[in-house]
Amino acid sequence: MSDFAARVLDWFDEHGRKDLPWQHDVTPYCVWVSEIMLQQTQVQTVIPYFERFLRSFPDVATLAAAEQDEVLSHWSGLGYYARARNLHKAAQTICSEHAGEFPDDFDAVVALPGIGRSTAGAILSLALGKRQPILDGNVKRVLARHEAVEGWPGANKVAAVLWESASRNTPQRRVAEYTQAMMDLGATLCTRSKPRCLECPVGSDCEALRLNRVAEFPGRKAKKSKPLRSTTMILASHGNEVYLERRPEAGIWGGLWSLPELGERSLDEWCDIELGSLALESRSWEVLRHSFSHYDLDIRPIVVRVDSHASKVADAGSKTWYKLDAAPPGGLAAPVKRLISQLKTNQLSLIK
Repeated sequence: MSDFAARVLDWFDEHGRKDLPWQHDVTPYCVWVSEIMLQQTQVQTVIPYFERFLRSFPDVATLAAAEQDEVLSHWSGLGYYARARNLHKAAQTICSEHAGEFPDDFDAVVALPGIGRSTAGAILSLALGKRQPILDGNVKRVLARHEAVEGWPGANKVAAVLWESASRNTPQRRVAEYTQAMMDLGATLCTRSKPRCLECPVGSDCEALRLNRVAEFPGRKAKKSKPLRSTTMILASHGNEVYLERRPEAGIWGGLWSLPELGERSLDEWCDIELGSLALESRSWEVLRHSFSHYDLDIRPIVVRVDSHASKVADAGSKTWYKLDAAPPGGLAAPVKRLISQLKTNQLSLIK
């Protein structure tokens, strides 16, 4: 075992996190679900989602048998919904191709939908003790600073250097503890801002610290200004119901239930063509801005009261009238959930 790994493990024994929900009864399934949820999401945000998810889907067979709407509804608010869709697809693959048992072979794991090299390594090392390096955001930061690896980790050449370092430092034994320790080290001490270098177990030979350049590692991706897009969303209401449509699998909010978008038509045309109804009254709300990783979206909500339900809205798989006092039909994107919540608050006086 390298001196680096030994120091990290000594630190973990005293300071590491050992009481997270997915650490209580360690199984490949629980570790897998937690690792997918933790992608680009903080631990404290994930915990309640993880606990609720496991109550509803305690094992891979239950998850595989669930409807996608049910899975997405448990993910609603967590963001990056492709993670949930891939988790569901992977569960079905495990049941159909691996007899319901999470595979213990790296190539088989990384072939599952939504699982990359680092996530596969984390699952196999944390759940099964297999010697597999990982390179999540926290580990990238620790290694980039310790060895002063120049450049943005998303670049292939930089990533290759960091993977070599991750592999070289991963020990032959206590692999699960080491993997957790590296993630904990990046999450608690070697943080992006205000790192606590004096408490770091590998700070004594950290190159970035020696060079007084800790804040420069890891390198940042060149910033580009995010484009601004806009859309008009319709809150078509009849009584205490609002009309929803399921979004296509591809694209933003794939598979989630959403408010329809107006497009190039007039509101009267949309109500006539889509609902077979008349627009009785309408009102615009303030623009709601929602930020994605690659662009910002300005949503202009229009509340319209229609004269009747339309007989043509019969495809329960992709269109529905949602009763505001009932459970949603499935997952809702965060801004849609916010607008529907506002509609619920104002349902007695929608048009003023």
